[in-house]
Amino acid sequence: MKAIFRANRTRAKIHGTAERPRLSVNISNKHITAQLIDDDKGSTLVYATTVGSKLTGTKTELAAKIGSELGKKAKTAKITKAVFDRGSKLYAGRMSALADAARKEGLEF
Repeated sequence: MKAIFRANRTRAKIHGTAERPRLSVNISNKHITAQLIDDDKGSTLVYATTVGSKLTGTKTELAAKIGSELGKKAKTAKITKAVFDRGSKLYAGRMSALADAARKEGLEF
């Protein structure tokens, strides 16, 4: 229940547009998903996930791979800036690994 309140509190302050979409990250026990969302249109512009992929490694390594993959896809979609939405998770460990990898690929937030 507290996680829902934290996510809603974070989401109330963050809004993605076409020029600066929201980078929403979901990290579960098995999978990692990251997507760039235009909240004005309510559509996903770019996404990367471990669901159905053959990626191997620790969860932190997988988060870094997803971050770099998302950064590459964002570059091809001509997206350079984003607003980071961590949801209810703390910015540490896997979340920071994903963010650092996306920054290395040229995504600014």
